[in-house]
This record gives sequence, C-alpha cells and structure tokens, in this order.
Amino acid sequence: MRDAHTKFEAHGIKLYAVSYDDQETLQEFAREQDIPYPLLSDIDSRVIEQYGILNTEVSRDDAFLYGIPFPGVYVCDESGEVVATFFHDSYKKRDSAESLIDAALGRTLIDDDAPQADGGDGEIRITAAVQGGKASIRQGILRKLIVRFDLGEGLHIYSDPVPKGMVATQVEVSGPPGFTTLPMETPATEKLRLESMGVDLQVWSNTVDIVVPFYARGELASETRPLDSDTIDIEVKVRYQACTDNECLLPATEAFAFTLKMDVIDVPNLGFHKGHGQREGRFDSTPAMRRLIWRKVKKNPLGLLKFLWKNIKLELGARKRAKQQNSH
Repeated sequence: MRDAHTKFEAHGIKLYAVSYDDQETLQEFAREQDIPYPLLSDIDSRVIEQYGILNTEVSRDDAFLYGIPFPGVYVCDESGEVVATFFHDSYKKRDSAESLIDAALGRTLIDDDAPQADGGDGEIRITAAVQGGKASIRQGILRKLIVRFDLGEGLHIYSDPVPKGMVATQVEVSGPPGFTTLPMETPATEKLRLESMGVDLQVWSNTVDIVVPFYARGELASETRPLDSDTIDIEVKVRYQACTDNECLLPATEAFAFTLKMDVIDVPNLGFHKGHGQREGRFDSTPAMRRLIWRKVKKNPLGLLKFLWKNIKLELGARKRAKQQNSH
C-alpha cells in the first residue's frame, strides 16, 4: 500500500488501515516505515467487531492474539457503500494494490510499465499482461495475469458452455512448483443466437478482460528462508474461437511467456522473524509486543498462562510425534 500510494492518490482513492495495536506502536511504525496514510488504533476491537471481521479462529484463551481481525480490505464508494471486499483464508495471502484500485474504479487498468506481450491479428488483438507490484513474485501476494481481447466490430468470443465441436475461451497459466493459480475471472456475457446453426451462445464483444490470479506458495517463496532464485518463467496459453452473428471462425491458440522477478516479503523486526533472508522492518517491534502482552495480561490475567500452557502442549506433542517417527 505504501509503495503504491501515489497510484491511489492519482485516482482520488483514500486509504485507512485499522488494527488493534496501540497508538504509540502505530505512530512509530508509520514513522519508521514511511507510511503515508492513516493507521487507526482499535485496541478493544470494537470497530473490528462492528465490521464483522473479528478473527473467530482465535479464542480468548489465545491471550494476546485475541482481538485480531481477519486480514482483508473493504472498498467503499464516496457514500460509504461497500462495493468490493478482499478477504482470504490466511494472512499470508494478500491482494495487490492494483487489484484494489481496479475494484474502486470498476474497470481493469494495465500499467504502461507492466510486462506485456501482444498477439492476434488485425480484427482480434490480444494483449497479455502481468498486473501488480511491478510484476514481482512474493510469498502469498496475489498478482494477476490479464488477457485483453480487442474484438473487431461484429465479432464475439464464447464462454462455456458451448456445443460439441466449438471452443470456449480458456486461459491457462503455468509455472514452477509452488506457482499457484486461482479460477479464471470473466465479465458478464450476453446471449447470442446463431440462427444458421440453431444454437444459443454466451459471448463477449468489443473489449474483454479475462483474469487469472496467481501467487507463490512457500515451496517457491517462503518467509522462513532466502529466495532460491532471482526470477521464474511462466507460460500462458490462450485458446479461443470467434464468431460473427452468422458464422463461426476457426479456433485459434496464442502462447506467451514471461520472466518475472522474485522478491522477499516484509517481516516485523522480531527475533523469530530475523535471519531468514527477508526484508526486516526498520523499527524494533519488541517494545510494541511487550505493551501488547501487558495490556492483555491486565485485561485477562489467566489468559497468558493458558496461552503458554497451550503452546507447551503443542510443542511437547510435536516432539513426541517426531520421536515416534524416528523410532520407526
């Protein structure tokens, strides 16, 4: 968000971040990490609860962890109406700033400096581009492969389902182990009746953006070890068939290849995060952690003991299982 802040400003989009950290922590973090937008303190998680994003996977017995929100983003219009939400099953999976901007604007933008490749012919032009974070690959950060069709007047491409013998538009993106894609995202279709064939089709016309989100799992890029390589290669295969209002053209295939830069992630400046080859924060998180623990102990004195006992049991269980495996 910090690195893309000028993009948000250019489109008139305001950013606010809410956490249950205290104001002193947020002020120091903003100062040391050059955060240019407001960080709002919700130490009792009241606003977090009002938004319905209190992390229910964390119980009160989890001591200083209780009260954290599910990590995510609400995109609101000028009247305060929520127009898009971005939430995932893990804090390690995050959406790029460019995806949030697209949601706020209601359209997909392709940056001029984004890696791009062109294909198609005179009447069907295809642009493949990698959107987000200057196309760098980082653990869990979602990027998007955008395939943009610019279709000549009177031309359409199909969506599933299609009759036997016809080809629906498909985009496949592949890469090394740990490179993970999410389901293809497509705009709404329109119904087209091909009277010559007696079939109804769901089609797109004019300019069509088809998106395949992707991210790196731990085996490709991890917060617990340095990067294995500086770049990765990904391949894109686009299969489609166009039609007019009266006839179908022959199916076509386009292939694109990209070399993308690998990057480490930002981690707090805490002992258990250090030494793994990641980008460590510039401010010492230890005082903030101490204040958080003290705040939680005062509010729930037994909570910390329960939390410590729970973690001791988990550690003992892990050692027991490891010992049993070694004995076999």
